[in-house]
Amino acid sequence: MAVKIDKKIKGYSVVTPEDKAKQAEAAKAEAVRQEAAEAAQARADNVIQMHERIERPETLIGSTYKLKTPLFEHALYVTINDIVLNAGSEHEQRRPFEIFINSKNMDHFQWIVALTRIMSAVFRKGGDVTFLVEEMKAVFDPRGGYFKAGGVYMPSLVAELGSIVEDHLKSIGMIKDPELSDAQRALIAEKRAAYAALDSKKNSDVSPAGGFRVVGDAAPVVDDRSGELFPEPRVRAERREEDVEVTGDGGVSFPPSATMCHKCSTKALVIMDGCATCLNCGYSKCG
Repeated sequence: MAVKIDKKIKGYSVVTPEDKAKQAEAAKAEAVRQEAAEAAQARADNVIQMHERIERPETLIGSTYKLKTPLFEHALYVTINDIVLNAGSEHEQRRPFEIFINSKNMDHFQWIVALTRIMSAVFRKGGDVTFLVEEMKAVFDPRGGYFKAGGVYMPSLVAELGSIVEDHLKSIGMIKDPELSDAQRALIAEKRAAYAALDSKKNSDVSPAGGFRVVGDAAPVVDDRSGELFPEPRVRAERREEDVEVTGDGGVSFPPSATMCHKCSTKALVIMDGCATCLNCGYSKCG
């Protein structure tokens, strides 16, 4: 078949059977890639995302958390139910669907029902619902907050509800809990060991009466107020009440004289070498 060439020929090459085979293989590979991309796009289009039009299944999985505060005589029970999307596929995910709060105490029934309905509506709306945690934890009670078990400060009851929601979202993978680095863990362990050694040395030098102290390894005791020397100790070397340890989160013990750390909101801030140091998160005022 004759082909008319209207343009000026600048060069030419002879197409061999090998070149034709390479072109056919390249075209076939390109077709395979295109087909895989279309299949991946089809799977992505079929992935179900959380939105408000999803109907509630007959059965949901969830968790119930007990909340006992000094504000109420009776405990609050917080239940968060989750829906599983794309079950059995690689896109399976668990998302919160609804929340309920139950208690024998009916003093705050109205605002608790309103809060749970609004939160459930936000859950079903979909998207990033983790902002609820920060919003709730930023609520402060004008009458003052309280310390929950473990010495963690809670500025209000709503803030503790936000803490429970945060723990639940961490358990289902929506919030990633930042882990301490090896250097931070080593620093915290070093600070705790140094404070324990300092506290044990203090207890060995000071008697529980507050006015007597043991002089060296000898038996005589000197009264700090009068300077009078006694041949034998008049009191037993018992542990002072303020030296009794309290248990924090995770089984870690902090001294009761510790103050609250503004970084981790835990009563673990002690004075070491003239500097405020947190035995829980490693924060130090001196840097």
